[in-house]
Amino acid sequence: MPEAPTIDGGNTVWLLVSTALVLLMTPGLALFYGGLNRSKGVLNMMMMSFSAIGLISVLWWFYGFSVAFGSDVNGLWGDPGAYLGTKTFLAETDLWGATAENPSGIGVPLYVFMAFQMVFAVITVALISGAISDRAKFAGWLLFAFGWATLVYFPVAHWVWGGGIIGAKLHALDFAGGTAVHINAGAAALGVALVLGKRIGWPREGMKPHNIPLVALGAGLLWFGWFGFNAGSELTVDSVAGLAFLNTQLATAAAVLGWLLVERIKDGRPTMVGASSGAVAGLVAITPACGFIAPWAAVLLGIVAGAVCALAISLKYKLGYDDSLDVVGVHFVGGWIGSLWLGFFATNSVNGAISDVVGASDGLFYGGGLTQLGRQALAGLIVTVWSAGVAWLLAFAIEKTIGFRVSAEAEVDGIDVAEHAESAYDLSPTTGSSTSAFAMAGIGGTRPTPEPADEADESAPVSEKVAG
Repeated sequence: MPEAPTIDGGNTVWLLVSTALVLLMTPGLALFYGGLNRSKGVLNMMMMSFSAIGLISVLWWFYGFSVAFGSDVNGLWGDPGAYLGTKTFLAETDLWGATAENPSGIGVPLYVFMAFQMVFAVITVALISGAISDRAKFAGWLLFAFGWATLVYFPVAHWVWGGGIIGAKLHALDFAGGTAVHINAGAAALGVALVLGKRIGWPREGMKPHNIPLVALGAGLLWFGWFGFNAGSELTVDSVAGLAFLNTQLATAAAVLGWLLVERIKDGRPTMVGASSGAVAGLVAITPACGFIAPWAAVLLGIVAGAVCALAISLKYKLGYDDSLDVVGVHFVGGWIGSLWLGFFATNSVNGAISDVVGASDGLFYGGGLTQLGRQALAGLIVTVWSAGVAWLLAFAIEKTIGFRVSAEAEVDGIDVAEHAESAYDLSPTTGSSTSAFAMAGIGGTRPTPEPADEADESAPVSEKVAG
């Protein structure tokens, strides 16, 4: 006779704390992206992250959670009515993972699990915004976020974690979101950036970060919140959660070193922006693998991810797409590195759920052959094609209807003023001069005549030292 449903206090508290940590990551991302941006567009950049919190939270409650985690319909989406927002789930039996044989499940109320997965959906959408800074209409962004979350993130979360084609059928591994979050968002970033085109003056004009302390603060908040992102994904308080926590720290620390080493070799000097970007690259790469690999493999992964992502951010200059804050170079590339890493280093010796729950195999270096590597590659390819394709179509449709890109005048004068009637910095003099803050900042109004400059090759990119 099964015991009565019982809430596990430890698991529930840990998941509530993890939810708050992951929510903090989106304001952290806003600071990180905002600091990397130019001063005349920092508020618009941050608004895209904060608006994602508002929009995606409501969509997730109403139907997104059902699509992602409702009973599987056809391998592609869950039952949309399973957890519809018009229903309530407060009975003592409404525990996540509860079955007739195990009425308590993992001992966590359904709403706690719903909230935890909600903040994942929020930050995944927000990540995309870094690719289109300084040139996207706010209304266009909101419409894109609505469409992409509905058509891409909610179904992909089902494919990976909700019993869909990638997790349950293909048996690909993704502990906390390398495929569902980072490859997914990175592919979408590329698709929408291709539609919006290049910023005016890119790449011949320098578009460097305007506030590096903001970048460092944002990276620190992301690093802090990521422990909830990764260790919280175990859903329970056990040794695997501890492993994921440790691996997150080790890989991130190693990635900082890997990125700085590449900077030192390439440019002669390590930078604060590089250290911050290396941390994010390490966090991205360890996300799918944190609960499935040994700590030594996490250190090696961090070094590789930091070094490779530091090189990958230059791809946009070679291929000609304007990914403003390197979402593709860090999140897409880092997500792929972490996902494929499992094909080499995943091992049941650290987490028996690899075979017992997911039905996956050990990696190549643990005697599993190439099977798991192939599964990881196919999973990443499926998500890449779907996400990039839908993002391109959505952005194209929005551009041809309500318009997605701001006017050239608004882009040059400052998107913050054009879209939000705000400026991030009050530069008005304390003496009461009539000169406006916008004019002093070079935003709108009459501008001083620039000093003559030496002729330069307009096609050559200027180093931006940005990543994100």
